[in-house]
Amino acid sequence: MKPWSIRNAVESDLDAIMQLENACFAADAWSRENMHFEVQAHHTVYLVAHLDEQLVGFAGLSKVPGNDQADIQTIAVSETQRGKGLGRDLMNHLLTDARRQLAYEVFLEVRADNEPAQKLYESLGFEHIDTRKRYYQPDDVDAWVMRLQFKQSSFGREPVVLGIESSCDETGVGIVRGSTLLANVISSSMDEHARFGGVVPEIAARAHLEALKPTLNQALATANLSLQDIDAIAVTNGPGLGGALMVGVGAAKALAVALEKPIYAVNHLVGHVGVDILERGKLETPTIALLVSGGHTSLLLVRDLLDDVELLGETIDDAAGEAFDKIARVLGLPYPGGPEIDRAAIGGDPKAIRFPRGLTLPKDMEKHRYNFSFSGLKTAVARWVEVAEAKGETYNKADVAASFREAVADVLVSKAINACLAYGVPRLLLGGGVVANARLRELATERCAENGIELRIPALSLCTDNGAMIAALGAQLIMAGRQPSSLHFGADSTLPVTTVQSL
Repeated sequence: MKPWSIRNAVESDLDAIMQLENACFAADAWSRENMHFEVQAHHTVYLVAHLDEQLVGFAGLSKVPGNDQADIQTIAVSETQRGKGLGRDLMNHLLTDARRQLAYEVFLEVRADNEPAQKLYESLGFEHIDTRKRYYQPDDVDAWVMRLQFKQSSFGREPVVLGIESSCDETGVGIVRGSTLLANVISSSMDEHARFGGVVPEIAARAHLEALKPTLNQALATANLSLQDIDAIAVTNGPGLGGALMVGVGAAKALAVALEKPIYAVNHLVGHVGVDILERGKLETPTIALLVSGGHTSLLLVRDLLDDVELLGETIDDAAGEAFDKIARVLGLPYPGGPEIDRAAIGGDPKAIRFPRGLTLPKDMEKHRYNFSFSGLKTAVARWVEVAEAKGETYNKADVAASFREAVADVLVSKAINACLAYGVPRLLLGGGVVANARLRELATERCAENGIELRIPALSLCTDNGAMIAALGAQLIMAGRQPSSLHFGADSTLPVTTVQSL
C-alpha cells in the first residue's frame, strides 16, 4: 500500500504548494501569482500528494484542447520522500491524464545537473532531444529538453487486445477493442473437480493446457478476427494457483513472441474491477470494490484503476466461496456449493438460526474492521448439523442453508457499506463468482439504497473469472501510454493488489 494519497489540486492547497516550491527550487521557484494561475487554468491538471495530512509532492501538466502535445510543467517532491517512488507515481498519473486527453507527445525540461530526475524520466520512456544553454539562471545551468512519444498503435485508434485468464479453474479468453467487448469465451473445468469437492491445482493446470487453444479459436471466431488483427496480449500473472497461472503466462508469452506483439502482465483482482468499463465505457472512481470468489474475498478502495488500488481488507482464513463449498458438503449437496446452497435455501427462513458473523464484534473491529473470516461460521454450521443428527432430530435443510447464506451475505455487505461510508465513496462494485448468489445481490441492493450508494454489478458472465476483464485492463494500460511488460515476468500466486501491472 502506498503511504501517500494523490488527488487533484484545489485553490486551498496553494500555500502548501508554494512552501514546497520554494524549498525545492529556491531561485527557480515560480511566483505565487503564476502558480495560482497554473493550478486554476482550464488547460492544466495539477496533482498534490499528501502523507499524514502534509503535502509532500505536487506536479502539473498542460494540455491545450485540440493540440496533440502536452507539457509537464513542474514536479516537486519533499526531501523526506525522495527515492521512495512518489515522483514516479506523480508522473504516471500525469502521463495517464495526457493519454486520456489524446496527447501524442509529452515534453519536459530538466536541469542538466539533475541526474536522478533524468534517470526517472528516461525510465518512463522520455528521451533527451535538445539542450537549452544556460537556461536556469542565476545558476548558469543548461536545460535538457526531453520528449515521450506514445506509440502510434496505442493512440491512433483503440487497441484490440486479447486477454488470457487462467488463475483458477476457468480458462478465459476475451477480446476487446478499447472499452468495447468483442468476445468473452470461458471454458470451465468445474466438472472435473466436482468429484473431489473442490479445485485440485494439478487438474486445473492440465485442464488449462487442453482448453486454451480451442477457447482461443472460439474467441477469435466470435470476434471475427485473426491473430494478425490483435494489437497486444494481456494475461493474468497473479494472484491465483501457481501451476494454473503458469499455463496462461506461457501461452501469452508464446503468442507475444510469435506475433511480435507487446504483452501486458496484469493483476487478476484489479481486472475484476476494470471489467465495469466494458459495460459503461469507463470506471467511476473512487469506488469501493467487493470481490468474492472461491479463492478470494477482498475489499478494495480504488482511487485510480491504474495507479491507486488499496487493499482495505481480505479473508484471514477461508474465502466466502470456499465456505459455501464446505457447507454444501456438510448438507450433502454437490460441488460447487454456491448455486446448490442458493437452491437449497429457497423457502428457508434466514432468521431460523443465528449463525455467527465473523470479525464483527467490537473487540475485532480495531484490527479487522475490513477483514473477513468464515472459518468460525463454517465450524458453527457443521457443529449445529452434527448435534442435530446425533440427537436424531429432523431439521429443515432449507432453514440451515438460508441462515448460513444470510450470515455470509450480512458480513460481506455490512463491511463493504461501512467502507463506503468511512471513506466517503458513493459507489460499490461487486465482482467474483460468488456475486451470482441471489441473497448477496439482494442484500447489497437493499443496503446501498438505504445509504444512498450507487451499486454496480456487472453481468454474471463478467463477474466470474474471464479473459475479457484482463483484456479490458490491458487496453486501459495501453491507452494510458504505459510501457509493455518485459518477457521476464513470471506467475506470482501472491501478487499484491497494489501491483496492477508486472513489468
